[in-house]
Amino acid sequence: MKEKKRFKMPHVFVLLFSIIIILAICSYIVPAGQFERVTDPKTGRILVDPDSFQYIEKSPIGFFQLFQAVPTGMEEVAQIMIFILIVGGAFSLINATGSIEAGIYKASKVVRGKELLIIPVFVAIFAFLGATIGIAEETLVFIPIGICMARVLGFDTVTGASIVILGSGCGLTAAFMNPFTLGVAQSISELPILSGMWYRIVIWVVVTIVTSLFIMRYAKKVKADPSKGLIADIEEPFSGESEEGIELNKRHVLILAIFLLSLVFLVYAISQFGWYIMEIATYFLILALVCGFIGGMGPSKIAETLIDGAKEVVFGAIIVGLARGILVVMQQGMILDTIIHSLGGLIEGVPPALAGVLMFFVQLVVNFFIPSGSGQAAATMPIMVPLADMIGLSRQTAVLAYQFGDGFTNQIIPTCSWLMVNLAVAKIPYERWVKFVTPIMLIWIGCAVVFLVIAALMNFGPF
Repeated sequence: MKEKKRFKMPHVFVLLFSIIIILAICSYIVPAGQFERVTDPKTGRILVDPDSFQYIEKSPIGFFQLFQAVPTGMEEVAQIMIFILIVGGAFSLINATGSIEAGIYKASKVVRGKELLIIPVFVAIFAFLGATIGIAEETLVFIPIGICMARVLGFDTVTGASIVILGSGCGLTAAFMNPFTLGVAQSISELPILSGMWYRIVIWVVVTIVTSLFIMRYAKKVKADPSKGLIADIEEPFSGESEEGIELNKRHVLILAIFLLSLVFLVYAISQFGWYIMEIATYFLILALVCGFIGGMGPSKIAETLIDGAKEVVFGAIIVGLARGILVVMQQGMILDTIIHSLGGLIEGVPPALAGVLMFFVQLVVNFFIPSGSGQAAATMPIMVPLADMIGLSRQTAVLAYQFGDGFTNQIIPTCSWLMVNLAVAKIPYERWVKFVTPIMLIWIGCAVVFLVIAALMNFGPF
């Protein structure tokens, strides 16, 4: 009997370009529509006028436009691609000094026998960064650290990567101070900035604990039997119990001290100076050069290491541009506003207790197409807020639905560029990651539904 051929997930490039093709075809079928955009005189932001939607003449995507969406997408996210290449090279240089490995090896000897306890500590750290400064693209810097730490402690690559990805992800979703998502959404909704913080802190605590327990359960299983790891068949063998690490010396200590102090300053610079990806990339380039010279490397060795590090993340950089092509096709095909308008219309006439939940699921769908937090807030909140007013749902609950819809699925959707970059750096196949993350995704969605129903029933405010 002939063995049945198993389905194999297409290459991520194929998957993303297939979505571009499907949306290009939709530009011939889906009616073109457009909202009027107005500039908020107070903030200068361009907002959607929710009452201005009208159908317009179709603008179908031609054959040449279809392929042009890829370089156009790359052009629009050129800064992010530059950021990936520079930071990837910079971290490779810092890592090449051996300081981080030596520091983690030293720490691993301190926590022998208590390895599982380190997981909730680091998940909480990344969740806090996500909730306050909105760490997302920046997690690229920490992926190799998390993996190295996990493997020295006897876990696997998936454990190390999930501490960073799921930790920052759950914090970003339950953010109580993040100016890039929560701040933008509340500003558009005309709510006091950072209002409703107490309830969001409760949510943050719950999802952080749930996420920690999920990762700890998997890590415990892998430590007991490494063959049960999701990438055990493609991961290089490594034993945290027997592996001899690099001993910590004075140069390592100095580099680690500079690196840790630099991260503290980076958090301050992001929050106080408004630094974003180009400033962060510049900062890490300078930091890497300083660490390289302290580590005893010559100029040529530093240059070679930077280039090697950049080579390792080229795949992820290309994914970012390809994913952006999806949005380019929808905008040029004039179907983006039609999709948002249709999804928003589903919520009208629904009881307030369920409206927040429906808004959440609408945002989940929108997030697949617009994984940018601030971009999704700007596109959907001007529509969701009037709908909330009409059905008696508080605007604060509508913002909470946006937060959940924008954040949770960023840990699984292929259009989330920073997720795909992190998986590329960690060398975790996307289909394996989907298998790993699906259970916690369902748990998160269940938590979101419960928290939204509670918010609606208590009229989560101030309004």
